[in-house]
Amino acid sequence: IVVVVVIKVVVVVVVVVVVVVVVVVVVAVVVVVEVAVVVVGIVAAAIVVVVVVVVVVVVVVVVVAATAAVVVLVVVNVVVVVAVVEVVVVVVLVVVVVVVVAVAIEAIVLAVVVVTLVVVIVALVVIVVVVVVVVVVVVVVVVVVVVVVVVIVVIVFVVVVVVLVLLVVQVVFVLVIVPE
Repeated sequence: IVVVVVIKVVVVVVVVVVVVVVVVVVVAVVVVVEVAVVVVGIVAAAIVVVVVVVVVVVVVVVVVAATAAVVVLVVVNVVVVVAVVEVVVVVVLVVVVVVVVAVAIEAIVLAVVVVTLVVVIVALVVIVVVVVVVVVVVVVVVVVVVVVVVVIVVIVFVVVVVVLVLLVVQVVFVLVIVPE
């Protein structure tokens, strides 16, 4: 009986260890994947920022060149100056539109990164809750199994003792009381 109890306890402990190892490996894989997603989001945001900066620099160069042309044309011809001013106004409007679009793209990328971080946090919380529940269930099962095994061992022990006492009483009865 003791050997059976020991074997059952060893089996339960091995199962608990295997479950915990599997859960830890799954959690590690999920965390690595989530971190990779966040890193990709950050890299995309950085690329968008670089593109926006390049576009703004190009637009500024164009505006400066147009302004220089306006200054030169002021000396040459007033009519041409008016036309160039109109062109500069159009260029400035284009710059404003480009900057607004770039800011909107950046806001979208940042929103994606924030949503990804929220998903990572929620996933980690869910994983931790599942691990805690699994560990609690396993511990409860182990405790119940141990209690049941101990109760069975005690019952068997009591039955054996009662049977032995009855045998002793019967032997005494047969050997001592019957001959008299």
